Amino acid sequence: MFDFPTIIRIPLRDGIDALMTWLLDHLGAFFDAIGWGILQVMRLFELFFVGLPWFVVVALAFLGGWKLVGKLSSGIGFALMLLLIGCFGYWKLAMQTMSLVSGAVLFSLLIGVPVGIAMAQSGRAEKILLPILDGMQTMPSFVYLIPALMFFGMGKVPAIIATIIYAVPPVIRLTNVGIRTVDPEAVEAAKAFGATQREVLMDVQLPLARESIMVGVNQTTMMALAMVVIGSMIGAKGLGMEVLLSINRIEVGRGFEAGISIVFLAIVMDRLTHSIAKKR
Repeated sequence: MFDFPTIIRIPLRDGIDALMTWLLDHLGAFFDAIGWGILQVMRLFELFFVGLPWFVVVALAFLGGWKLVGKLSSGIGFALMLLLIGCFGYWKLAMQTMSLVSGAVLFSLLIGVPVGIAMAQSGRAEKILLPILDGMQTMPSFVYLIPALMFFGMGKVPAIIATIIYAVPPVIRLTNVGIRTVDPEAVEAAKAFGATQREVLMDVQLPLARESIMVGVNQTTMMALAMVVIGSMIGAKGLGMEVLLSINRIEVGRGFEAGISIVFLAIVMDRLTHSIAKKR
């Protein structure tokens, strides 16, 4: 009597399973092509980061902290954090994590900025996309691993796909907000001088919304870095794999070293991207 009546159950799971099966049967080659393209881009990023000498990366972090943040102490702190990662023995894994995050951020920007522009220029698109973005940000991140595994198998590609889904909403939202908050008088002035809609967007709205967009890039980067441990569960290499192994083997010291290395990377990337946004 007090149990919920099963007769009115909505078979949502059955419909989703049927849709996934149909997509795999009819669009398998399409997903294979997407996976191949993403994998090639990821290999380029990994070759770049892993191939860079460690002292070059440390020097770039020092210069970035000094010139972008504007404090010599920040540059020294960034350099020391990266040196500590190397001293823990995790330099190569840290560079693999950097390549994973960089690839995810690149694809997130390629998707997020145009979608954010479309939202800003269409109230109907905003009404449709806002609930979707809410769902993407509140859905447990582990859920994204299931369709990624089904379409792309184990490895870096599904980890990148899951990271993109998890990390792309901030740059979409902040691109939309940045363009919508541009001074209407600046837009009207540009139109009064005969500027087309495209010229208004490229020469007025996007430059004035740049700070908001860069904040979105910063948030997307941080969310992508937060996914590295979860991505390691489906075959992505890097520091996340070390955290996962330490959990499986209950090695507290190993987990702490890998975890604090991720924290150091997050601090360096957050401060640098935030400083770029602030200067812009």
